[in-house]
Amino acid sequence: MLRPIRFFSLFLLTVFLTTACHTVQRYTESGDYDAAIELCLRKLRGKSKKKTEYVRGLEEAFARAQSRDLRAIDALLYEDRPENWEKINAIHRQIRERQQKISPLTPLRSKSGYQAKFAFLDIAKMEVESRQKAAEFLYSRAENLLLRADKGDKLAAREAYGVLEKLEDCYYRNYKNTAQLKQEARALGTTHVLFEIKNQSDKVLPRGFNDRVLAISKNDLDSEWKSYHFSAEKGIDFDYRVVFNIRRVDVSPERVLERNYVDEKEIQDGWNYVLDARGNVKKDSLGNDIKTPRMVRIRAAVIEVHQSKAVRLTGAVEVFDAYRNNRLDSRELGTEVIFENYASTFTGDERALSADTRRRIGNRPLPFPPDEEMLIQAADRLKPDLREELRRSRSIL
Repeated sequence: MLRPIRFFSLFLLTVFLTTACHTVQRYTESGDYDAAIELCLRKLRGKSKKKTEYVRGLEEAFARAQSRDLRAIDALLYEDRPENWEKINAIHRQIRERQQKISPLTPLRSKSGYQAKFAFLDIAKMEVESRQKAAEFLYSRAENLLLRADKGDKLAAREAYGVLEKLEDCYYRNYKNTAQLKQEARALGTTHVLFEIKNQSDKVLPRGFNDRVLAISKNDLDSEWKSYHFSAEKGIDFDYRVVFNIRRVDVSPERVLERNYVDEKEIQDGWNYVLDARGNVKKDSLGNDIKTPRMVRIRAAVIEVHQSKAVRLTGAVEVFDAYRNNRLDSRELGTEVIFENYASTFTGDERALSADTRRRIGNRPLPFPPDEEMLIQAADRLKPDLREELRRSRSIL
């Protein structure tokens, strides 16, 4: 019984090793040398008896990966384009990381005595040179973009900022005067927007109306490259003016509508006894009096008062180019505030009241809110709509 089990175990081990070797070979033949290297490293690390197939596989995959990367570098250098230094540096770092993974295993000898050979490059010097060249290219590109930004190209300023951030993140944290150039790029790339309110209606708005609308949080509007202002400030050249033009303010009259109606219902009110021919109360088989429900119709007269008043405010959010005063965009915007109150009272039998009437009974007429108060409420309702309009405007770059 033991021999078949041992034979089967040996068979599984052979299949496993054959499959693993085929995997390394498949990675190598498909050009995925780094995947082949990673597989071999996993199989070799920490093993005292290293399998020859993995030692050879690592040697071959490493040689092919190095050769591929060096050919790519030669091709990029041959093009003689400054922007290629970023790609060259990326390859140099890839070579450095690959060599750092393999170096701890060297000298690498298999259990059968085969010793792998790895042609390591002095990559540190190469990587420093390509990193310096890439940083020089990015710095020069940022400078050229800032020259365009000085002439009013805000998108160039924003691109310059991104280039300088890449220089800091990928190459050198403190390269020349990149911090100063980033400040310049930020200043040149930021769009300044002045937001104003104009009343073009024939109504006088209450004091404090504009302040309520302008209470939109600046932090809610500002983004990375946009800064909103609610008043003109010295030293700031505005790029856009956004004006909320209030064109119409409608205040309805105070309406009081009275409605009279009757709720009625048929209910049981006691019992009627069944009499026989002699006028005596009839009895059932158990000797109980025979009786029938006595139904009566009850009524309640209801007086209902409905109070209503409305304020509607409409206008347009208009975006202007602050330099040429050209209107770039206009969107309608409005809101409505409605006051409603129901008050009801009744006379008659309360039991006749419907469930809907009962909910209103007891409410009293309320004083109508003044126009000023409702207009202030309208200002508060406008704020989220205005905020959304300003955020999503495609006219403000």
